[in-house]
Amino acid sequence: MKSGIIILTMSCWTVACHTNTSPLDARESKLVTDSVQRMTSRLINDLSVHGPIAWLNYFDESPGFYMISDGQLAFNDYQSGKTFIEDTLTRYFVKINLQLNQLHIDPLTSSLASIRACYHEELADSAGKIIRSDGYLTALVKQTNQGWKFRSLRWSMGKSK
Repeated sequence: MKSGIIILTMSCWTVACHTNTSPLDARESKLVTDSVQRMTSRLINDLSVHGPIAWLNYFDESPGFYMISDGQLAFNDYQSGKTFIEDTLTRYFVKINLQLNQLHIDPLTSSLASIRACYHEELADSAGKIIRSDGYLTALVKQTNQGWKFRSLRWSMGKSK
């Protein structure tokens, strides 16, 4: 009986501790990179066509989502981001032109990747006034049933022009 418990314990331990930590092979890494690149291209296009509301299609709705802006917690979850975008951002801005430069995508697993890039953003209000900003962003994206979504975003902004 004692040896059966030891074997069962060791089997459970082996299964529980076995995770797929092996790095992605070159083909898998390219698939993730290309897929995340397409997501960022769609995001940029959707923001310019649909304005700030488009962000909601790219935020992960799971409880762990958050966004940091210049070291301050901007959204502590999806709902706070959704409320701010719907109730505030869309009232003031009708269009967002976002450019990502020096975009680097680092595939972590087949369903997680990190992103880093310099950005230039132009927010246009209904009167045509444009607010420009430049900075750097980092993000964690994850593959969901609805495609790649931002799990976390961190923006470091320079001075507005």
